[in-house]
Amino acid sequence: MSALLRNLGLLVLAASIVTFPLLMPKPPGDFTGADSKAQAAIDESGYKPWFTPIWAPPSSEIASLLFALQAALGAGLLGYYFGLRRGQAEGRKRDAAS
Repeated sequence: MSALLRNLGLLVLAASIVTFPLLMPKPPGDFTGADSKAQAAIDESGYKPWFTPIWAPPSSEIASLLFALQAALGAGLLGYYFGLRRGQAEGRKRDAAS
């Protein structure tokens, strides 16, 4: 199998994976997700919060920004850790070979 044919097949596969969900029929009714059901169950039980947050973001955009920054920081730390471990392993291999 040539590289061109393989790449073309992978491109068609990727395009079909992207377009398939868009072509699926919509389920009947509105999708509310699980959050509204969980909120209703909590409200029914009469739960009282133990504490209130010290600070709440002024808007949902800022909350999304903080979440994205937290995700980026976590991804950076994971990438650093895995790169460090790989470098240490390669250093040990190089030391063992010499």
